[in-house]
Amino acid sequence: MSKHNSDYYRILLLRTMGNFLILSSLFMIGKTFYQPIREEVRYFINERAEKEYVVASTQEEGQIIIERDFSPSVQGGSLKQAKDKQNVEVMVPVDPQFSLVIPKIGANAPVIPNINAAEKDEYLQALQSGVAHAQGTAFPGEGGHMFLFAHSTDYIWNVGTYNAVFYLLYKLDEGDEVNLFYKGQRFTYRVTGKQIIDPSEVEYLTRKTDSEFLTLQTCWPPGTTAKRQLIFAERVSDL
Repeated sequence: MSKHNSDYYRILLLRTMGNFLILSSLFMIGKTFYQPIREEVRYFINERAEKEYVVASTQEEGQIIIERDFSPSVQGGSLKQAKDKQNVEVMVPVDPQFSLVIPKIGANAPVIPNINAAEKDEYLQALQSGVAHAQGTAFPGEGGHMFLFAHSTDYIWNVGTYNAVFYLLYKLDEGDEVNLFYKGQRFTYRVTGKQIIDPSEVEYLTRKTDSEFLTLQTCWPPGTTAKRQLIFAERVSDL
């Protein structure tokens, strides 16, 4: 083989390897950040369209709420109310036995109960399909501290494998509504605060409270595993 041909094949091999590495890197970046970006785009579009979510136990109940609150009355009402009605979506819990519904971010997911937060295989399996309820913490209506977590992973490149329901959790502010449906009953909570912590700070899992208190946890920043975002909420009523 001539020197010219040898150089040609060497350059061709290097280019092929380089292209493979570039494509592999792009694939891993896409796999990691696809779901966070998708959720951000969805939230941006809904916000610009002034979309609203109505939380209801059934689709029929939701339609009654829409007709009552988003339709112009005989005496009053406005064109704006009638227009807004087209941007309202009913959110019915995916599982009335145990579900989490957060209207601000359009989150609606089943809650898998009694998950051991110290057993990686157990909680990673649960988080592929929904939100995990930490074993040993209270259930809705029991008056204690509940701890729910989602969007957790073993390695950063596996972030996209797990449920995206909590990717927008950081957008919640004080006063925003969080709903839990448990054994067919709706429990409503209001956000009271939020905090970013290190993964090693596990004392929030076992905190004690005098009232019914809810902690939601996810990874932070979205698409990474560097920190943990905590959202705190207190129960306000049953609907």
